Amino acid sequence: MTDVLRRGRASLAFSFFTQGATFALLVTRIPAIQDRYGISDALLPVFLAAVPILAGVGSVSTEQLVKRIRPSRLLRWSQPVVLLALLGAGAGDRMAEVAVALGAFGLAVGALDASMNMLGVSLQRSYGRSIMLSFHAAYSLGGILGASLAWVGAHWHLALWVSYLPVVAVLLPATLVGSRWYVDGDPAPAAGDPSPVEGRAAGQGGGGVVFKLLLPLCLVMTFAYIGDSTVSNWSAKYLKDVLGSSEQLATVPYNVYMVTTLVGRAIGDLGVRRFGAVTVVRLGTLVAAGGFAVVASAPGAWVGMLGFTLLGLGLCVLVPQTFAAAGRLFPGASDAAVARLNIFNYVGFLIGSPLVGALGDAWSYRGAMLVPMVLVLVTLVYARSFAAAPGGYGGGHERPRTADVGRGSNGL
Repeated sequence: MTDVLRRGRASLAFSFFTQGATFALLVTRIPAIQDRYGISDALLPVFLAAVPILAGVGSVSTEQLVKRIRPSRLLRWSQPVVLLALLGAGAGDRMAEVAVALGAFGLAVGALDASMNMLGVSLQRSYGRSIMLSFHAAYSLGGILGASLAWVGAHWHLALWVSYLPVVAVLLPATLVGSRWYVDGDPAPAAGDPSPVEGRAAGQGGGGVVFKLLLPLCLVMTFAYIGDSTVSNWSAKYLKDVLGSSEQLATVPYNVYMVTTLVGRAIGDLGVRRFGAVTVVRLGTLVAAGGFAVVASAPGAWVGMLGFTLLGLGLCVLVPQTFAAAGRLFPGASDAAVARLNIFNYVGFLIGSPLVGALGDAWSYRGAMLVPMVLVLVTLVYARSFAAAPGGYGGGHERPRTADVGRGSNGL
């Protein structure tokens, strides 16, 4: 079973890596997609908003599908759809074609994100120690690679399909092969439930109660993604227009943010094992809030970049630990909890960029940076939601729970 878990962890990490690269290749080439299809500035926000909205629909649908289909199977077939949709977005000629491609991308990515994190939560439970941050570190690494490949394509003025085709040709068969070793872990039975299956059904049936208990984590997820989308959408403009940097220097903060996110997630599991999830989340929240404060008060570009560096180190722990906390909070219905929680990453993504832009235009961009700071600080109020249940995992004294180990998707 140890070999099964190790292969399952490696294959799932590769899936996270692939999704990070795929998503970065899409979002960093939005201007090129707009030019290729002649999408107007007025219509572009509609296209951009449609993707996370449809992803939310995909995540909601996944909650229902996993009652009948294992998450590993959903992940196995949703990831190729996402990759092919990326290629389709770069290979079409008409606006209707890119609309279909982006629509398919949104629906499939909702199922993909939900099922990946379902497997991550159940695999962490099987390991009996924190490993969730390592999966999101793989996502960050993929994002760095995808952004780098996008830069190469833009630098050499390559057609979109020329940039995307080699990536899809390599990653699609690799993920299909790797999917043979995904490991599904059955949710642990809730207190008083006679079996994991009945525990899952009972948890999914109590929708009102589940959502009330899940709401603090939903808010944390939303605020974390508001912070993340603020960096991804506004860091370059803020550094150039507010702090007076050169255009070349303005591209640096997001790259630094991605690298520090990777570093923070790579070492974050060690912190959770040593100090517990609550301490790590509190520290990450304070570092992220400090980063926004530095950005808002920075006298120049280099101090501003220090602020974005702190943001990467702080925000990086919040999303993975929120998924892990949902799994601990609902051990008998972790799939449903993860699927519902996953919706709120798209909510935060939808809110974050327009919120900062509107506040910046109406007030000031320095003042606008204080709003996500305050929202992120709300996490401190809900930090106890990240505590391990009695006898559970999430702190520094964890033991494997071999009874929770499910079958590999290849029948192991």
